[in-house]
Amino acid sequence: LFFFLPSAFRLALIQLHVSAVKSDNLQRACGLVREASAKGAKLVALPECFNSPYGTQYFKEYAEKIPGESTQKLSEVAKECSIYLIGGSIPEEDGGKLYNTCAVFGPDGALLAKHRKVHLFDINVPGKIQFKESETLSPGNSFSMFDTPYCKVGLGICYDMRFAEMAQIYGQKGCQLLIYPGAFNMTTGPAHWELLQRGRAVDNQLYVATVSPARDEKASYVAWGHSTVVNPWGEVIAKAGAEETVVYTDIDLKKLAEIRQQIPILSQKRCDLYGVEMKK
Repeated sequence: LFFFLPSAFRLALIQLHVSAVKSDNLQRACGLVREASAKGAKLVALPECFNSPYGTQYFKEYAEKIPGESTQKLSEVAKECSIYLIGGSIPEEDGGKLYNTCAVFGPDGALLAKHRKVHLFDINVPGKIQFKESETLSPGNSFSMFDTPYCKVGLGICYDMRFAEMAQIYGQKGCQLLIYPGAFNMTTGPAHWELLQRGRAVDNQLYVATVSPARDEKASYVAWGHSTVVNPWGEVIAKAGAEETVVYTDIDLKKLAEIRQQIPILSQKRCDLYGVEMKK
């Protein structure tokens, strides 16, 4: 049997302004998801920590089980709009531990994937920023992929994007789009946010999308914003500024196939000399 697979689809990234009021964040997020769906988006993505302020002091207070209040609303709006919804991330509580977790829902409202941030954001740039997610969060221990009628999608959260091996394995497993909800800051954002996305995209000849919260200068952690989509040629094809907005772009899988044919690095790898493998 042969099935016709669409060669292009519309992706929407919701760069949400996140407040300290969870119910407001949920209401506004769902409203923007509906708006994106009405404009033809088939995949819609929310930012990291979309239902709570980002900070180790907030994670325990805002944490929920999955399923729970926030993910129930995501499931309902995905079904209502008949879209694939990448639910950014929320602080998740499970078995006495806290995780930074992205839940993905299909057009029928079913949970398709649950990605717990694998690499915790523990950094110290003297005089600029110090942050230690591991003070409160535990790491996830698995890769997370889901299938759509368009392509297979791989998930990471923020700091996960710095680890090229993870993206390479997603590429090996057939992913053609990687989505990273993330909240880089005013130090790492201007330095590395776009650079890392372009690196992951061109190394693996796939699309990379990042979804940041909007910038709030009054927050304890100020996000860089600039939600972005990069194509397999390494070109930035869509990019937000710092304010709340929805970024739309069409993901063209025909272009991806053409690039892989023109520069066939994936079939030219010297697996006799090196390799990256998924261990679990």
